[in-house]
Amino acid sequence: MSQCILVVEDQEDNRQILRDLLGNAGYELTEAENGEEAIAAVDRRRPDLILMDIQLPLMDGYEATRRIRTNPDLKSVPIIAVTSYALSGDEAKALAAGCDGYVTKPYSPRDLLGACLFSCGLMATIA
Repeated sequence: MSQCILVVEDQEDNRQILRDLLGNAGYELTEAENGEEAIAAVDRRRPDLILMDIQLPLMDGYEATRRIRTNPDLKSVPIIAVTSYALSGDEAKALAAGCDGYVTKPYSPRDLLGACLFSCGLMATIA
C-alpha cells in the first residue's frame, strides 16, 4: 500500500503541481483547502505525512498544525510547512507551531520530493 500524504493548500494550481509530482512518485494524496478541512481529513484517515501551507482561509496552517498536534495519535506524523513565507523568523514560527520541516515556495520539485522521502523514512530507497 502506498503512503498517504495530506496536502493542505488553498490554491488549485499548487495542488495540481503536488498531485503531479507526488502522484507520479507513487504517493496516495488526500487534499484539504483550509485548516478546518485539514483537521477533518486527519480525523477520517491518519496520513503518513502532511504538507501544510501556512496562509490558508478560515484557519491558517499554524493553528491547524497546533490542533493536529493535540491529537496523541497524530503526534508522530511529520508536518512540513510549504509556504511563501520566507522572512527571518518564519521558519522558527512554523517549527514552534509543531511543524517538523519547512520548504519555501517556489520550491525545487526535487527538494520537495526529497523532503517527503526523508520524512516518510524512505531515504534508503533512493540511494
